[in-house]
Amino acid sequence: MSFRPVEILLVEDSAGDARLMQEAFKGLSSPTKLHVVRDGVEAMSFLRREGAHGQAPRPQLVLLDLNLPRRDGREVLALIKADPQLKDIPVVVLSTSASPEDVRHCYGLHANSYLTKPADLDEFFQVVDTIERYWLKTARLPGR
Repeated sequence: MSFRPVEILLVEDSAGDARLMQEAFKGLSSPTKLHVVRDGVEAMSFLRREGAHGQAPRPQLVLLDLNLPRRDGREVLALIKADPQLKDIPVVVLSTSASPEDVRHCYGLHANSYLTKPADLDEFFQVVDTIERYWLKTARLPGR
């Protein structure tokens, strides 16, 4: 078993949601390193290690919001899953949308999971706990 932190890329344009996620991840028992980018263009730059992200680590998990500036989360998901260098990275869509069309569309683009962001703070922390229990403790991630 590896004790290196799991490298996680959070793609989230809401500063408040990003802060909440960072706080929630600090409280986990699993060692993680959460990297935050604010839009889809920056997400792809990070994943492809371009520009300012030339030394970025390869994430073992991506948490992706759908409604992003500059490049929509759906487009980011499609780009990740179409790229031979990135397609094996699990992508968990984390969105306020519970629309069946969004869910179906994201799974059609090969999302590995789709979670709806709750508005309630306790439920938000429960979602992060669920991510930890499944993705960090149960599932085998690439590069681990």
